[in-house]
Amino acid sequence: MLGTILKRKLSDNQVANIFINAIFDTVDNGFKEVAQLINEDVAFVNSPAINVNDHGEFGLIVIVGNLSYLESTFDAEQAGRVEKIIFEKLSKIYNIQEVEFTKMIREYQNFITKVNHPSKNMIYGMSKAVFYKYNLNEYQDEYFRRMQAPNPLFLKRMDEVMSNFVWNWDAFFKKYKLN
Repeated sequence: MLGTILKRKLSDNQVANIFINAIFDTVDNGFKEVAQLINEDVAFVNSPAINVNDHGEFGLIVIVGNLSYLESTFDAEQAGRVEKIIFEKLSKIYNIQEVEFTKMIREYQNFITKVNHPSKNMIYGMSKAVFYKYNLNEYQDEYFRRMQAPNPLFLKRMDEVMSNFVWNWDAFFKKYKLN
């Protein structure tokens, strides 16, 4: 009861800052383990040898995945406002024009939708995006390599990993409320 009374009110700008900082923090602190898990996964005949510092693609996949949850968590108007602020801030971080950053994010969204078709499960789409963006097909056994499809056992393990990089909006709303 007391927790609901003492919830801190946040502006759209503050929500965007928390969102961005949390995503960068989890990617920066978690990609080393992700790379290690991929490099040691039994689904691969040879280790992909992903560098622990090569988290650029992964970070963009996590951003896009979390933006999809943003759109399903807020009403359309507020989601649009928060997303615009996120794009403004991230374009500065990535040191590119906002319109170019928006285009890049939309391309990643389309890519994830395409590789995830017909599924609508975003975590599954994020896992598939990691598979394709890191060119993991060439490290699979011959059967899956010829099919040019990820080993489903790898995807299942990757889904568990990716679920750790999805923003927990329920926990957020227990602590904060929006203006």
